[in-house]
Amino acid sequence: MAIGALVIYLVFAALAFGLRTWVQWRRTGDTGFRGGDLAKGSTQWWARVLFTAALLIGAAGPIAALAGLPAVGFLDHPAVQAAGAVLAVAGLAGTLAAQASMGSSWRIGVQEEERTELVTAGAFALARNPIFTTMAVTAAGLAGMVPNAVTLFGLALTIVAVQMQVRAVEEPYLLRAHGDAYAAYAARVGRFLPGIGRLGP
Repeated sequence: MAIGALVIYLVFAALAFGLRTWVQWRRTGDTGFRGGDLAKGSTQWWARVLFTAALLIGAAGPIAALAGLPAVGFLDHPAVQAAGAVLAVAGLAGTLAAQASMGSSWRIGVQEEERTELVTAGAFALARNPIFTTMAVTAAGLAGMVPNAVTLFGLALTIVAVQMQVRAVEEPYLLRAHGDAYAAYAARVGRFLPGIGRLGP
């Protein structure tokens, strides 16, 4: 199962980051990456550090399993591994679909002075951050496939990084950039799941 988890992780990284970046560049002449000059110690800098660490640990978990690191006892069960495989594949497919919903507005990171179209259709009609939701589902699936201490830590780190990026970086930026339009959207659509985490008075 560790080999399968590693393969899914590598496919995820290649498609969700490599291919998506190439597609964005081909369409717009811009890779979509932002934050190359982040101030060290800033909130977005820390979110980027944590997210990068989570991605690296995502690969380290299956590799550690192949090297002999045992699974956490109560999770070491074929049913957990099978459910994890389903979640990982579903998360991968969902991530690609959510990225496609963003079209040319797709970005990694925030650039304060930039203004892109506010996307509220497709996957974004269900949740305001479907890409992060499906990435977390992928991480949960990989942790289920290879439930050792490394993958479980990577899942926890992914959740922390996503929460920091969304709540402390992206939502304040979107409120500044789109004002009432984003406020109205956030009042009717959940943050990560339908109906949950709506913003309002």
